[in-house]
Amino acid sequence: MAAVLLRNPHARRRLPVAASLLPTQSSLKSTMLSCIQREEAKSISKKICDTVSELASGILPENGWPELLPFVFQCVSSDSSKLQESAIYTASLQCLSSNSVSSDVKIASLNAVISFVQCLSNSTERDRFQDVLPAMIRTLTESLNNGNEATAQEALELFIELAGTEPRFLRRQLIDVVGSMLQIAEAESLEESTRHLAIEFLVTLAEARERAPGMVRKLPQFIDRLFAVLMKMLEDIEDDPAWYSAETEDEDAGETNNYSMGQECLDRLAIALGGNTIVPVAYQQFSAYLVASEWQKHHASVIALAQIAEGCSKVMIKNLEQVVSMILSQFQSPHPRVRWSAISDWSVCSRAAMDDIQNPRVQAHAASAVLNFSENCTPEILTPYLDGIVSKLRATASKSINGKQMVQEGALTALASVADSSQEHFQKYYDVVMPYLKTILMNATDKSKRMLRAKSMECISLVGMAVGKDKFRDDARQVMEVLMSLQGSEMEADDPITSYMLQAWARLCKCLGQDFIPYMDVVMPPLLQSAQLKPDVTITSADSEDEAEDSDDESMETIILGDKRIGIKTSVLEEKATACNMLCCYVAPTLVPLLKFYFHEEVRRAAVSAMPELMRSAKLAIEQGKSQGHDLSYLKQLSDYIIPAMLEALHKEPDTEICVSMLEAINECLQISGNLLDRRKIRSIVDEVKQERANAEDFDAEEGELIKEENEQEEEIFDQVGEILGTLVKTFKSSFLPFFDELSSYLTPMWVSGWIKQPKKDAICIFDDVAEQCRDAPLSKDVHSLNLCTLYYDTYLPFVLEACNDESPEVRQAAVYGLGVCAEFGDLFSSLLLEALSRLNVVIQQPNARQSENAMAYDNAVSAVGKICQFHRDSIDASQVLPAWLNCLPLSNDVIEAKVVHEQLCSMVERQDVDLLGPNNQYLPKILTVFAEVLTKKDVVTEETAGRMINIIRQLQQTLPPSALASVWSTLNPEQQHALQSMLST
Repeated sequence: MAAVLLRNPHARRRLPVAASLLPTQSSLKSTMLSCIQREEAKSISKKICDTVSELASGILPENGWPELLPFVFQCVSSDSSKLQESAIYTASLQCLSSNSVSSDVKIASLNAVISFVQCLSNSTERDRFQDVLPAMIRTLTESLNNGNEATAQEALELFIELAGTEPRFLRRQLIDVVGSMLQIAEAESLEESTRHLAIEFLVTLAEARERAPGMVRKLPQFIDRLFAVLMKMLEDIEDDPAWYSAETEDEDAGETNNYSMGQECLDRLAIALGGNTIVPVAYQQFSAYLVASEWQKHHASVIALAQIAEGCSKVMIKNLEQVVSMILSQFQSPHPRVRWSAISDWSVCSRAAMDDIQNPRVQAHAASAVLNFSENCTPEILTPYLDGIVSKLRATASKSINGKQMVQEGALTALASVADSSQEHFQKYYDVVMPYLKTILMNATDKSKRMLRAKSMECISLVGMAVGKDKFRDDARQVMEVLMSLQGSEMEADDPITSYMLQAWARLCKCLGQDFIPYMDVVMPPLLQSAQLKPDVTITSADSEDEAEDSDDESMETIILGDKRIGIKTSVLEEKATACNMLCCYVAPTLVPLLKFYFHEEVRRAAVSAMPELMRSAKLAIEQGKSQGHDLSYLKQLSDYIIPAMLEALHKEPDTEICVSMLEAINECLQISGNLLDRRKIRSIVDEVKQERANAEDFDAEEGELIKEENEQEEEIFDQVGEILGTLVKTFKSSFLPFFDELSSYLTPMWVSGWIKQPKKDAICIFDDVAEQCRDAPLSKDVHSLNLCTLYYDTYLPFVLEACNDESPEVRQAAVYGLGVCAEFGDLFSSLLLEALSRLNVVIQQPNARQSENAMAYDNAVSAVGKICQFHRDSIDASQVLPAWLNCLPLSNDVIEAKVVHEQLCSMVERQDVDLLGPNNQYLPKILTVFAEVLTKKDVVTEETAGRMINIIRQLQQTLPPSALASVWSTLNPEQQHALQSMLST
C-alpha cells in the first residue's frame, strides 16, 4: 500500500516522484531495492517495481541512482525466477515509459518484453506484464507521431510475433490494441509497409484461434473496418495495357503491393473466421461497391468474392442466388479486367466469355474456368451443355491457331477435361474434334510449340478413353506411331512432352487393353527409368548470398532446414511422380520406400495410390493363372510387405490430405488381402486406429462450426478410419469382436451431441457393420463373443435410436439403416421394437422428407420398416403398418435399398399377403402403380424381381374381373400404361 500511495498521487499530477522526495531519496532507494529482494507476494512485488520504475525515470538520466543498474543485472543473473522477472519488468517499464530514452532503446525493451512473455510457462506469470502493454503501444504510436516509421515498423513486427504466439496476452486490452492497429491500417498517409504490417498483425491475431478461440469475433466493428481496408486495397490496381494483349503469361500485370496484400489477407481472414462471420460483412460492402461508377470497385468486389470463397463456401452456397446474380451482372461490365474476374468466380457462365476475341486473356481464362467447372461434373450434369461448350472450345482454339498460343493451350486443356467428365457422351463430337487434335500433334514441331503439342497428347488420350477402344482404334494407331517416334528421339531435359507422354502412354494402355501389348517394350524402360530418378538436390548455407538468385529460379523449390537451405529441382520430382503414377506391375521395391519420400508430396501421393493397384494386379494374375507359378502365399507376402509399410508411413505423414489417401489405400489393401491377414497385422492396424482417434481428443466444441466448414479433411480421416473398421468387421466377423472391444472406449465419445456429424455418422456405421456381420455371435459357443455382442446392443442401440432424429441427414441415414439391420439380424432387438417404429415414423413423416438432402434417410427408414414387418410380424399391428409402408413406395434414391424393398413387396404380393392387399384387395391399385413406376426405372429393381412383377400383372389380367382391372388401370398415368403394355406384350 505504501508503494501505491507513494507513486499514484505524483503520477496523477504528472510530477516526478524523485523531485518531491529529495530529503529522503537515499533511504527510499535502498528500502525499495531491499523490498524487491525480500517480498514474496507477487502482487505487492509488482507494485514496488512500478514505483521503482517511476522513481528511476526521474533520476537515472542525471546518474541519480548508480546502484540500480548493477542491482538489475544481479537480479537477472540470479537463480531466483522471481528476481529475474522483477528485474526485467522494472527495466522494461522504465525504458518504455521514459521520454528521455532513444527509440532504439525502446525497441530493444519492447523486444525484451515480448521475448520474455513468450518464455513464461503459464498465463498467470504472463499476466504480471499486462501493465507494460500500454507503454508498449505508446512506443508504436509515438514513433508514428514523430514521423519515425522505420522504428514503428520494427515495433509492428514484434507485435506480429506476439499475436502469433501469445494472443491471450493481449486479451484484457484487446479493444485498445486492435483499435490502434486499425487506425494505422486505415491511415493512407502512412507508408505502405507500415499499413501492411498493421494489417498483418490483425490477420495473424484472427488466425490464432487455436490459442484464443473466438476472441476477435467479439470485437465491435473489427471485421467491418478491417474488411473495408482490404477492399480499399483491392482498388489499387493499374490499367496496364500489357495485360490486355496476353503476349506473356504474366497475369499480375498492373497489380500493386496493396492489391496483392488485400487478396492474400481476405483469403486468410475468411479461412480464419469462417463464413458466418465474414459473409454478412462482405455482402454489405459488395452492395455499396457494385453501385459505384468506378470499374476498380466492381473489380474489387468480384475479386474479393473469389478470395473469400474457400473459407465461406458452406455459407455462400446457402445464398447462391445472390452470388450468381452478382457475378452475372459483371459479365456485362465494359471493362475487360472486371469480366476476367467474373469468369474466375463462376465457371458455369464462362462460355459467354469465349467470344471475347479482342481480349485473348479473357478468352484463355474462360477456357480455364470451363476446365474447373467440368472437372467436378458428372456426365449427367455436363451432357446438356456439351453442344455449346464443345463448339465454343473448338471455335476458340481454331481461331487461335495463328494467334495466341495461350488461348489454344487453354482450350485444349478444357476440351480434355470435358471429354474426361462426359465419357461416352463425347462420342457425338469425336469425328469433329479428333482430326484437329491429330493435326496439332503431327505439325506442332517448333520448340516454341512444345507445350501445345504436349497438351494435344493429353487431349487425344483423354478423348480416346472417353469414347472407348472401338471408336478410337483406327486413330490410336497413328497416334502411337507419333509417340513412338518421339520416344526414340532426343529431347531436352526441360521438354514438357516427356511428362505428358508418360501420362498419355498410361491412358492409351488402359483404353486399348490387350491391343497395347506390342508397345510395352518401348514404353516400360523409360517409365522405370523415370520412376527411379534421384532427386537433384543442392545444399547451401541458409544465409548464403545466392538466396535471391535461387528464389528467382522457377525450376527450383527451396526448403530451409535449420541453418541449411535445400534446393530441389522440381522438374525431376514431377517426372518421377508422373512415372510412379503410371506403374502398377513389378515395382513394389521401387514404390514402397517412396511412401516416406518427404522431398515431394506428389511422389508420396503417387506411391500411396499404387499400393492397392500392386496388390490387385497380383491377385488378378493369381486368379487368372498368369502369375508364373505364384499362389496366394505370394499375395500374403506382398500384403505383409505393403500394409505395415503404409501404417508406418501413416504414423509419420505430415500432410492431412495424404493421410486420408493412405487410409483409403490401406482399406483397399485390406479388402484385397481378405482373411490372409494374420492377428499380428490386425493388431498393428487396431493400434494405428487408436492413435488416429487419440489425435482427435482435443476437439473443441466451440470450434465445431469452423471445423465443419474448414477442416473437411479431418472429417475424411474419421470416415476412412470407419471404413477400415468396417472392412475388418466384414472380413473377420465375430472373431474381430475382441479387437473391437478395445476400440469401444475410443468410439463411444463420438456418439455425443458435441461431436461434428462425420465422426458420429462413422460411429453409427461401425455399429451397423458389427450388427450385420457379427450376427452369428449370439448363436456362437464362444461365451466371450456372445457377451460382447449383448453388451454392444445394450450400449449402442439407445444411441442409434436417438440419432434417428439427428439434425444431420447423413447421421439419420446411418441410424435408420442400423435399425433395419437390427430388425433383420438382431435377436436382442424385440424389446425396442415399438420405439424403433416411432422413431422411423418421425423420419418418414417429416414435411421435407423426400427432398434431395433427406431422401437417402427416407429410403432407409422405409426399408427398415419393411424389415420389421418381415422379421417381427407377430410383434406389430401389420394391418396398420403394412398399408402405411406401401404408401411410401416406390423408392428411387438409395438404389440398393430400393431393390431390397421392391423385392419384399413382390414376395408379399406373390404369397397374397392379406395385410398388404387389404380388405377386398383395396390396396391393389396402389401396388400396381408402384410396379408400373418401378418397371420404368430399371435401376431400382433387379432383373429377376422385374420379371416376377410382370408375371404377377399377367396373372391379375387372367384372374381379376375386367371391370376391376379397368378400375386399377385408370389410376395409372398414360406413360405408365404405355410402359406396362409394352412389357406385357413381350
